[in-house]
Amino acid sequence: MVKKIKWNSDKILGISAMSISFITLVIFIYQTNLMSNQNYLSILPYLSISTSDNSATNTFAITLDNYGVGPAIIENVVLSYQGKNEDLSDYDNEFLKYLKAKKPILDSIKAISYSTLDKGMAIPAGTKYNILTVFTEKEYKLYKVTLEELIAKGLYFEINYKSIQDEHWRINNLSKGPEKLD
Repeated sequence: MVKKIKWNSDKILGISAMSISFITLVIFIYQTNLMSNQNYLSILPYLSISTSDNSATNTFAITLDNYGVGPAIIENVVLSYQGKNEDLSDYDNEFLKYLKAKKPILDSIKAISYSTLDKGMAIPAGTKYNILTVFTEKEYKLYKVTLEELIAKGLYFEINYKSIQDEHWRINNLSKGPEKLD
């Protein structure tokens, strides 16, 4: 024989309190998940390789721009020319030194500003990092023609970087944006 449950105010209040506690737990878990996703998105780096070609002032620049909201930490830079892959660290992490090794005519360029792409270097959010800039008319023309020739013959470079949450990304001179590697 089935025993009937007698409903009184104490039992109804007890079940209501347990139901409310369970619903509160579900909402708390959902909010924690939302906060975790927001934290993840708030430190996401978004690197872009940019070129600036200003023939009026005879300047040509290649920069790394971080449009994300978190720092991008360089892991390595891989270059390829005519099918041969090389690590930029073999050239003291200098893109200019690599270009000069492929086209020695670039040794004559004097009015130039360049930086290294060292492993572990952080590019802060919202900043531009100068890889290389050429300043005078003669050197601008030489550099531009030489770089176009190298690219036509298969110059390819790729930069692998990570976020502070250890997510790995890659950009290259052929892509439209970063590619997540994880």
